[in-house]
Amino acid sequence: MAKCRTTSKNKIFVFEENRSKLVLNNINQIDSTKVKVDGCEINDAGIRCDFLHLIKDFEFYIELKGQDIEHAIAQIERTMKLLSADLKTIKKRSYIICTRSPLNSTAIQNHAFKFRKNYNSQLIVRTSPFTDRY
Repeated sequence: MAKCRTTSKNKIFVFEENRSKLVLNNINQIDSTKVKVDGCEINDAGIRCDFLHLIKDFEFYIELKGQDIEHAIAQIERTMKLLSADLKTIKKRSYIICTRSPLNSTAIQNHAFKFRKNYNSQLIVRTSPFTDRY
């Protein structure tokens, strides 16, 4: 699966698909691996998120969506179960970047609680474009 992974110390990593965009700023320029998951790292008929981004002891799961947040959550959950080095102990951030979010904040908060409890993951749902840093 080497063709699915790119490792570098770039300052900026850009993830784009379906008019949705996430920019991650690598402020300390640490070794980071960008993984194309959909159709590359995971090639089966099941659902999966678009990208995985790895740094030392931290995993970022990225789904770039139109507006189906519930489906995006299921995609990230399945990807975590298949690819995470450790579901409970490794810290994670799960990004759902969408063109618009039809879910109300209470539903998102409930999912965020479940992600913290079950996967040690922060759930971040934002409209595109969104920029974060690590």
